[in-house]
Amino acid sequence: MKKVLVIDDFADNVFILQDRLEREGYEVITAYDGFTGMQKAFDELPDLILLDVMMPDISGFEVCKRLVADERTKLIPIILLTALTETENIKEGLDAGAYDYIKKPFNRVELVSRIKSAIRYSEANKIYLEIEKIKLFAATIVTANHEIKQPLTLINICIAAIKRELRNENISKDNLYNRIEYIEKATAEIISILDKLSAIKKPVITEYINNLQMIDIRGKEENQGSSSSTADNS
Repeated sequence: MKKVLVIDDFADNVFILQDRLEREGYEVITAYDGFTGMQKAFDELPDLILLDVMMPDISGFEVCKRLVADERTKLIPIILLTALTETENIKEGLDAGAYDYIKKPFNRVELVSRIKSAIRYSEANKIYLEIEKIKLFAATIVTANHEIKQPLTLINICIAAIKRELRNENISKDNLYNRIEYIEKATAEIISILDKLSAIKKPVITEYINNLQMIDIRGKEENQGSSSSTADNS
């Protein structure tokens, strides 16, 4: 059952909206002022918010701005209920982040239609975001595999070289120290790669091969200057 939060300081409006929405199969949460409405939005995370514009404690425009700015509620569509019909008022509401607006007195058919449209938009947006998360996760795996494979290969080669050296009668400490230094450098490179991945705030996705994608963790200069010749030193 979809959940709708109604915020309106006029009790009769709330009653009418609740009655109509419950008849349509929605669960309705009510609030009679802006601050209470915001708190219920944070607590309940409804699928849609119907928000009155003209309220005494805080305007619907300001409530809308705060809800859209908050990470918890920014994706919840907000429909403004307003008796204001001037173009600048409508523009102010849409600029505040509202998905849509309905002029009072509202028509039942129009109200239900706008609500269904807003919820469909919200559901499509959520699906899109989930797909983007999956793509980002896959790109992260590809990136980690690509970037870490080379230093791991170097570590394995160095370990094999150390084992061979240890089987010699005359062990060369210099050779052992050289291999250990390569292992230390490769380990530091892996840690650096993981640190870069974990520090990314806005990932840049680039094409890799076979329709796979990667996250760009290197700047242009670093990409141009990077070399893959370290394994030859072993």
